[in-house]
Amino acid sequence: MTPTNVPLDDFVAGFSPQGLPVRGRVIRLSEQSISPILKRHAYPDHLAEILGEAVMLSALVGSGMKFEGKVMAQAEGDGPVSMLVGEYTKTGGLRGYARHEPERWAWLDKVNKGEKPHMPQLFGATGRLGLIIVYANTDMKPYQGIVPLAKGSLAECAQDYFRRSEQVETLLRLAVHKDENGNWRAGGMMIQKIAGDDARGDTDEGWREAEALFSTLTTEELTDPALPATDLVYRLFHEGGVAMDADAQQLDDVCTCSRERLVGTLQGMADESLREMVEPDGTLKVDCQFCSRSYIIPIEDVTSAAN
Repeated sequence: MTPTNVPLDDFVAGFSPQGLPVRGRVIRLSEQSISPILKRHAYPDHLAEILGEAVMLSALVGSGMKFEGKVMAQAEGDGPVSMLVGEYTKTGGLRGYARHEPERWAWLDKVNKGEKPHMPQLFGATGRLGLIIVYANTDMKPYQGIVPLAKGSLAECAQDYFRRSEQVETLLRLAVHKDENGNWRAGGMMIQKIAGDDARGDTDEGWREAEALFSTLTTEELTDPALPATDLVYRLFHEGGVAMDADAQQLDDVCTCSRERLVGTLQGMADESLREMVEPDGTLKVDCQFCSRSYIIPIEDVTSAAN
């Protein structure tokens, strides 16, 4: 059942339980890939967990699509967390960033007595989750589907998205764990119902069986370094057998920022706004909000007089 080319960590791969109307994807991230993303901005632990969930969600969705580009799982609202985004590029790069107000977060943490907050607490009454697809090397406009952040967890909200926007029955489980050394691991799994047709017949009963099996999955299993993800998939669906895709994709912490991209963005701003940002030495100093890399750009490189 287990292809030899499926790695132990830092990958996403598809699978198909035999005899069930289901397609699934599994992801496993180690301290090599997810820890740098979650440690980079010293987030509170629960916020880091939810950011890790968003990163995995973007990869689970994006890796199953046949296009060049990227997928972003982006949550926004007027709560203690105003913005959170996890991003996956088709080349296997992951990145993530969250923006929060420390004072409001501290108050929420006190109210919750240290327990993990739910989505409406984090993002407020206006909270919404968007899954955004950005196509590369094409004139196609980005696609965005949106659902309210009204459920307890990010995974539950994403399930709502697929049910409402895509009309696809979906089950999703995401887990992020910090070990005693302060390193992060993450794991997730998603299954989706295959619709019935003349060849398959009705698939409702098979989906109910898959739901029952999926309900036994625990968060501890998803992040356990001693339990390979391939073994976990087999543990869930061993009765009928399960086939893992042979093309598992390696994933890593890779930011897509660049000087050229930043210059292009700055050139789109008004000269007056740029000059308000300029340093005494005549340069613009800009940090990437994702990876914290610093760029120093001479003002003359981006003002209209230079173009």
